[in-house]
Amino acid sequence: MIPENKKDDTGKESYNPEGLVQQTVKAIKQAVPNIVVITDVALDPFTTHGHDGLVDENGTILNDPTVEVLVKMALSQAAAGADFVAPSDMMDGRVGAIRQALDTEGYINVGILAYSAKYASAYYGPFRDALDSAPKFGDKKTYQMDAANAREAIKEVELDIAEGADIVMVKPALAYLDIIQQIRQTTQLPIAAYNVSGEYAMIKAAAQLGWIDEKQVILESLTSMKRAGADLILTYFAKEVALMLL
Repeated sequence: MIPENKKDDTGKESYNPEGLVQQTVKAIKQAVPNIVVITDVALDPFTTHGHDGLVDENGTILNDPTVEVLVKMALSQAAAGADFVAPSDMMDGRVGAIRQALDTEGYINVGILAYSAKYASAYYGPFRDALDSAPKFGDKKTYQMDAANAREAIKEVELDIAEGADIVMVKPALAYLDIIQQIRQTTQLPIAAYNVSGEYAMIKAAAQLGWIDEKQVILESLTSMKRAGADLILTYFAKEVALMLL
């Protein structure tokens, strides 16, 4: 969690070479050199307003100035040792800008895991509470996707692929299995599904009340994502599932 005194309206702490994320990546790579490290590229944990982009005096999210900061953030993470950077903000053009900057600076082997179809979802609630990164005003619906819109997901994926994404992702997962399946029909690139905090919390809460068989519901939920076409699944259940499958 980013300390409050490190947050401001510009999110400049996000690209501090000695910042929390950068120091953590360096420590992980030093301790376990062969581990694959994927870092989040977005401003919401670093801004006082909690939005993924820079904001003007009228509360409008500024796309292009935000992309400039995201590029700095991605470069600082690559310099720290990240293997993949993962822009999760949904600003237009950020994948292409990050790819160009990485290549120009010599980070040609750093991949991009693009949050290509990220919906403005209520399923993110537990994560935002834990990180204290919920928007302080408005919502994220002007730059993240409408839950009712499937067609835009395909368009966003195609744009990210054209700009140089190595992996495309759908977030959240369980309520968007149809989106994963549709994207699977359009690309041979790896597809990731993000099993988000709200999905995790619902299963945990129901299990604590004795309403479900936790292990079986976890496995069934993750299997549904794989069945829909996901090659990779990002999930809070990762450690538990790894132990189950030993």
